[in-house]
Amino acid sequence: MFRFGKRKPRSKVGKLIDQHGYTQEEFGSASGISRNTIRRVCSDPKYVPSAGVLKKIMKAVRSIDAGAKADDYFNL
Repeated sequence: MFRFGKRKPRSKVGKLIDQHGYTQEEFGSASGISRNTIRRVCSDPKYVPSAGVLKKIMKAVRSIDAGAKADDYFNL
């Protein structure tokens, strides 16, 4: 069904990778996180990952934004 003007919600991480031209697959490869988790990280603004997943995500985020902090992207 076509919905004019409607977009899927994006998290701060999702917006970051969109702005820099990365795909979820590329980000997943860079972080070593499963496709399902990456999908959730990028599309669910309320998602809070476990400590181990957060560490992997932030390592990949910092390859794009060197000064990034976890609090910038997640409500911890």
